[in-house]
Amino acid sequence: MSDSNQTMRAALESSDMLIIDGLHAWDFSLDDVQLLIKCMDGRAEKRWSFTSPQLEAAVFDDSLQSWTLVGNSGEHRLVCLSALSASNDDDCEVVDEA
Repeated sequence: MSDSNQTMRAALESSDMLIIDGLHAWDFSLDDVQLLIKCMDGRAEKRWSFTSPQLEAAVFDDSLQSWTLVGNSGEHRLVCLSALSASNDDDCEVVDEA
């Protein structure tokens, strides 16, 4: 996520998980109208929603590698994460150090 020229919408479309205000959220949806985020904080379910104009106004902070996003409930810090995927190749290169 080091490309500060990327839009927040593009970052969200390639993300598998988000960190919002320090909470990990894998349950989120993005469409043309809004971004909806749900996560659990202990036993309490937290929900956020952001409109398209709010997403367009988000600012990327290079030093923190996160987005500052202002919603109806105030300012939020959002980190977009992509899952790592392992190769399914059976061909494994073995190096003999003998």
